[in-house]
Amino acid sequence: MKHLGVLAHSTGGAALCFLTFCEEGFHRTGRNEHPDVTLDYIAFGYSMAAWDAGDHAAVRATLATSARRLARAGADFFVCPDNTAHLALEVPGPDLPLPGLHIAEVVADQAAAEGRARVGVLGTRYTMDGPLYPRALAARGIAAEVPDADDRAIVNEVIFKELVNGVVSEASRREYVRVIERLAERGCDAVALVCTEIPLLIAPEVSPLPTLDSTRLLARAAYDVAVGERAMPDWHGGPR
Repeated sequence: MKHLGVLAHSTGGAALCFLTFCEEGFHRTGRNEHPDVTLDYIAFGYSMAAWDAGDHAAVRATLATSARRLARAGADFFVCPDNTAHLALEVPGPDLPLPGLHIAEVVADQAAAEGRARVGVLGTRYTMDGPLYPRALAARGIAAEVPDADDRAIVNEVIFKELVNGVVSEASRREYVRVIERLAERGCDAVALVCTEIPLLIAPEVSPLPTLDSTRLLARAAYDVAVGERAMPDWHGGPR
């Protein structure tokens, strides 16, 4: 079995990814066993000034520090349960010391497997305005939709004022459900929850559309790699 490194860049999403990976062992085997896993986290607050300045290279340097520490801990590959962080991981630079799964490709693969044609994208403003999901979905013949500007602002505000701080409110859940309903009206047949904290707020049973939970999909794909049911990744950061 391969040793997983979780390269964290936000708290709730990393914790949910770690938990899902570990619990997957019991779900599949009936035993409280799973491949080795190490998590490394440099608090994302230290990188917010760089995010706001659009300095993705500086964020990549911080993430690379975590990747080096995971490699020293014996990890064979990594996942980064933070969609926005992939904007920085894709910046050209020295190869990361470990290969990693790309979260947008994992989500897009699942959307394709489900036969989706038009997927709504909910995440931070950086992710909703960025190229990750339009590119990954388009490569599989799937259209990407984001909420309108006002709704994008609401989605982003809930993430940074509530979800990353462990706050889950019913009022925000209602707002997200409303946003998803609007995406459904625009022809979306699924919604990708691509801030890894959003699944803490929106469970499948409350969503007006089928959900693509980036956090849990990534964790389960990592488990597949660790037990040899999925090929080892070959991405070491940089452009896709």
